[in-house]
Amino acid sequence: MNTEGRDPASISPAQREAIVGMLTDLFGTPDEPRVPPGLNLDLELLQRAAGPTRRDFSGVERGLYRKHCAVCHGVSGDGAGPIAAMLNPYPRDFRYGIFKYTSTVLGAKPTRQDLERTIRRGIPGTGMPSFAPLPDEDIQALIEYVKYLSIRGETELYLLRSVVDENELLPLRRESVIEEGVLPVAEAWEKPEKDPEHWVVTPHRPQLDEAQLKAAIERGKLIYQEPRSQCVKCHGPEGRGDGEQTDLYDDWNKPKKGVTDQQTRELARWFSLPLQQLKPRNFQEGIFHGGGRPEDIYLRIYVGIKGTPMPAMGPAPGQPGILTPEEIWDLTFYVLSLARKSHPKQ
Repeated sequence: MNTEGRDPASISPAQREAIVGMLTDLFGTPDEPRVPPGLNLDLELLQRAAGPTRRDFSGVERGLYRKHCAVCHGVSGDGAGPIAAMLNPYPRDFRYGIFKYTSTVLGAKPTRQDLERTIRRGIPGTGMPSFAPLPDEDIQALIEYVKYLSIRGETELYLLRSVVDENELLPLRRESVIEEGVLPVAEAWEKPEKDPEHWVVTPHRPQLDEAQLKAAIERGKLIYQEPRSQCVKCHGPEGRGDGEQTDLYDDWNKPKKGVTDQQTRELARWFSLPLQQLKPRNFQEGIFHGGGRPEDIYLRIYVGIKGTPMPAMGPAPGQPGILTPEEIWDLTFYVLSLARKSHPKQ
């Protein structure tokens, strides 16, 4: 059970039994996953990814998630696998439904293509390798299983809030949990796929000659230095990651940070992994976690990096945005020019 940030003793045996029982009823087990009603997941793909590593009678490899992912991300997707503590940043905890590198606007789930891109490319400069050599069927099974773990995890958080925090009367009603816990999460995952024009940002890189690119970089430099962009605050005046803002944490680590050092030490016992501080990207190193193409940098600026202090600068439904798409392209070219200072061949 997900007791991150909680005293396990604060959950009564009856509450624990109700939550675990409902999750098992709806989602099955890591060896035998189930798909709750109303959830658009492919059970065949899940079964291919689930369970111990093996080959079935027809020679198809099974247990793909445990073979390729669990050592870092954990069997339950909690991001606390056997080697997680040695990695910086920590592996993603899928249970909160937040993914850093997406093409979707603020607050939206990633698309299937976003997850596939991360699995195929990996995340440069981190412990997440590229799995491009895997057959496409295996990659699709892993994508499906990551979505499954995420939806299961968010349903578990819903149950913890309802049963523990709000003292929901037991026994739980299966229909209510599906309607109020599972389906809203499922719908959030479906929105970008059903209505990409509303939720997904598609970069259209401008075609610039040498003089136009130089002018764009100069404009981008001015935008970088403006107070409204706040780039200098974290990334420093020359993009070395040495800005004045140093006390930075992502959403997975913020709950571990107390007001005082003593509070932080006291909180540590309720978490699987120690507090880990964020360091803003040093652009001059030329390593970009979300990808180093102009389109990748554009997306990181436009939609932000979800779950981190890196904000979304571009427009979103109901929000005008801090920068226009044209300004974001100028800023993109300037950031890439900083990387070329140390890596001229890029």
